Order: sequence, then C-alpha cells, then structure tokens
Amino acid sequence: MVTTSVEWKQGMQFEGRPEGGHAFPIDADAEHTHGPGPLQLVLTALCACTSVDVVSILQKKREPIEGLTVSATAEQAATPPRVFTHIHLTYRIRGKVSQKAAEDAVSLSKNKYCSVSKMLEKAAKIDYSIEYAS
Repeated sequence: MVTTSVEWKQGMQFEGRPEGGHAFPIDADAEHTHGPGPLQLVLTALCACTSVDVVSILQKKREPIEGLTVSATAEQAATPPRVFTHIHLTYRIRGKVSQKAAEDAVSLSKNKYCSVSKMLEKAAKIDYSIEYAS
C-alpha cells in the first residue's frame, strides 16, 4: 500500500509528505513560486517512474549509460477537469548505449513496467522520442 498526505499551509501553498519520505512544497498558484503545482508533480512522477525503468533495464543489459534526462510536455483539456489529453516524453540518453537497447528499454517501460504511464494512458495519449548524446 502507498500512503501520502498533503497539509494546507496558507493561501494556495501546501506541504506534501509521503510516508517515510521527505516533505516538499506544493504551490497551486498559477505562478508556482513556492513549489511545483499538482499537475507538474504528476508529470514529474511520470518522468521519474520511466527513468527508473529505463536505467534499470539498460544497466541489466550492461549498456554503458552515463546519463538520462526525461522531460515531459502535456496538452490539457480546454474545460474542467483539465485532464491531460496528450503527453510527449523526450528521453535524452548519454553514453554509448545502442539504439536498439535504448528503444527496447523505453518501450518496455511504457508498455509494461511504468505504473504511472499505465494510469495516465487511460486519459491521455502518451508518445515519446529518444535523443542520443555521447
């Protein structure tokens, strides 16, 4: 079971506190000056989830991964609830990782292992691109 909580602090500022984890700010103001907003956190969770999968898979394949950055852009519905309708993930892989291994790892994450991706794809189309940097 996964447990977390959020406490209201003031205005539109909140503090997230996952069980056994570290507290972090959440800011629902449009400017997000005190922390990420809830939807930014959802996209960050998606990037984190798939990053863990891809690194783990490439390491198990003994691919020489030196770095990975996953970024997300998302389109939202025009009216409330403003759910994500399309998410694009960009994987920037550093190291001499073979193209096939990278493509396999990203595909496995998206289609089999990433729980966040599997939940979000019920509402949004998720696609991706892979960039390679030595």
